[in-house]
Amino acid sequence: MQYMVLSFESNEDFAARTDQKRVADYIGGWRAYTEALQKAGILVAGAGLELVHTATTVRLRDGKRQVQDGPFADTKEQLGGYYIVDVPNLDQALEWAARCPAAVNGSVEVRPLIPPFR
Repeated sequence: MQYMVLSFESNEDFAARTDQKRVADYIGGWRAYTEALQKAGILVAGAGLELVHTATTVRLRDGKRQVQDGPFADTKEQLGGYYIVDVPNLDQALEWAARCPAAVNGSVEVRPLIPPFR
C-alpha cells in the first residue's frame, strides 16, 4: 500500500535551508533519510518544496479565478515536502514517518493514497 509522508516545518527550519552554518547538517539529515528509504526499497517518489514565500494559492469563486500570493494557511508550520512510500501497512509507514527529520521539530502527516481513477 502506498502512503504519502508529508513533512511540516517551522519558519526556523525553513531558514536552516539557506543558513550556511546550518545547511550541511540540515541537508545531511534529509539526505540520510532519503537514502534509508531507497535502501529499504520503499521509496516511490519524493521532493522538497521551495520556501513558503514562493507559494501561490488559486481558488475559483463564482466562476472567477482568485490568486493569492503565499500559502493557503498562515500557520506556525508549513508543508516542506513529501515522500511516497510503498509499505505493507500503516504501522510501517508510521515507523518511517517517525524517522523523518521533520518529526524532531515539526510534524509529519501520513496519509494512504487513493489508487488512480480509471
